[in-house]
Amino acid sequence: MLKLIICDDQDVVRKGLNTIFQYEEEVEVIALAENGEEAVKLAVQHKPDVVLMDLKMPVLNGIHATRKIRTALSSTKVIVLTTYDSDDWVFDAIRAGASGYLLKDAESDEIVTAVKEAHQGRTYLDPNIAGKVLEAFNQLDKTPIKKNTDDPILEKLTEREMSILRLMAQGKPNQEIAGELFLAPGTVKNNVSQILAKLHANDRTQAVLTALKKGIVDLED
Repeated sequence: MLKLIICDDQDVVRKGLNTIFQYEEEVEVIALAENGEEAVKLAVQHKPDVVLMDLKMPVLNGIHATRKIRTALSSTKVIVLTTYDSDDWVFDAIRAGASGYLLKDAESDEIVTAVKEAHQGRTYLDPNIAGKVLEAFNQLDKTPIKKNTDDPILEKLTEREMSILRLMAQGKPNQEIAGELFLAPGTVKNNVSQILAKLHANDRTQAVLTALKKGIVDLED
């Protein structure tokens, strides 16, 4: 039985989603949360398989909640369900570790499918969102990188930089990376700058996209 937590600050949305999943024999809604902070607490308490997460909420938004849940519970998947489709929201959610991104005009069957796909380790993106991601990847082709172990960029990345890059792909900020790798925050900051330079990236998002596209890291590393 797939255990699901639903998080949305609108009561009518929470109840509506809960009703949808009541007809699914393979899914059990184990808790409802009205903000990101509550979602994190309930997730740690109940250890769900999937969390269906809104983005713009009081107390703690869905991006920060997703990052906290994915950090605390690596096996729990998060599906974003929101009205926002701007690039910033999309890529922030991906960097935070979301396994899917849906808009609230999605059909009920699509939402159910996305939850089940996430539980099976697959990513589910709204077609419009998928287009944005593909466009971002296509832009990276301006500086193509060969996907093999002889790749000069791969040779330039040190073992420490690879470790930091993997954590960047999970959406972790420098402070968390420093804690996990037992490094000073300043050291992490300097290494991130080196990673951006070596991957010819203008920012962290582009660096992570480059790494994901070329198979250097993945969101489950």
